[in-house]
Amino acid sequence: MVRRQNDSDFGRLTLLVLFLIGTISCSMVYLYLTVVFRSNTASISSMQEGLDETVDFDDWLSGKEEEEEERGRCCRGIEHLELWGDAVKWGSEFRINSSEDCCMACKNMCRGDGGPCLCNSWVFCGDKDACGSRFGECWLKRQRDALNPDRRDSGDHVMWTSGFVFHKEEGVVGLETDYGILRIKLLPDCAPQSVAYILDLLALSHCVGCQIYRAESRGNFWDAQGNHIKKAPFGPPFALIQGTLESHGSIFKDIPKEHCPAIKRGYVGWVDSGPEFFISLVNHEEWRNAHTVFGYVLSEDLKIVEKIAQLPVKSEIWNNIDVSLLENPIVLRFRRISTKS
Repeated sequence: MVRRQNDSDFGRLTLLVLFLIGTISCSMVYLYLTVVFRSNTASISSMQEGLDETVDFDDWLSGKEEEEEERGRCCRGIEHLELWGDAVKWGSEFRINSSEDCCMACKNMCRGDGGPCLCNSWVFCGDKDACGSRFGECWLKRQRDALNPDRRDSGDHVMWTSGFVFHKEEGVVGLETDYGILRIKLLPDCAPQSVAYILDLLALSHCVGCQIYRAESRGNFWDAQGNHIKKAPFGPPFALIQGTLESHGSIFKDIPKEHCPAIKRGYVGWVDSGPEFFISLVNHEEWRNAHTVFGYVLSEDLKIVEKIAQLPVKSEIWNNIDVSLLENPIVLRFRRISTKS
């Protein structure tokens, strides 16, 4: 999205090189210039890594089954956090080898096959020195309110690692705009620290300062399904909306990089370490694995994102790249979305 390109003195360098090595064969000159060109165009930002590379979009893995399989492999937790809640499997009687195994044990009790979700959080003790006789304990728990988990303690002194596992009907939050409510399904097993931050914002009465300020359409570069049109540029425009999820008066701490899949239509991710975020309208395979993805917009709400992307904008230049900023930024309000439990 944002690209920093070094100013190039390539033309003058080429003349100098040709003057100095005029007696060298044409093949050697060609080889040298190729190396110089690549070295002068290597600098790209994290928001647009790989932007100028050609990608064969016919080879993409697409469809819901592949996406669910990719997310299904996630099983991450937050170190130095102890979640409370009703135990459905006691750790004193259930010891395993890793936090990932504990997470998977919780997932296996919440398969989303229509049956009840018995487990939506887990707690594991994996520090042998700190845990002592409790080393390996895996507590599987059921939070009464998935969007407001019972956190007993946190900090470096806490020996536990904890995580969330949301049922398919849990973990949906709303971003309320003047154009409708964007329902976002959170992915706590893939990006637990990012989701924990979103839940903190949800608990605030107001998210003062949260807004969308950038909006860019698909242009003629992507089709309505988000697939890139062969031989078309990758932008600008970049087919996204962008904003910030930082509430004024709150102290924001950088969020570490978590799950970074290839960006697909509807994905919600961080710009760098947050609190800047974006929602993509298309499949941005060319960005590769540059961004933490912590949720996705429900498909029926993507029409709201499309509408925002068509609003009046003004042009600015960021690091030599044209971007489109909304003439009137959109205020965001977090709200709970009622779901079955």
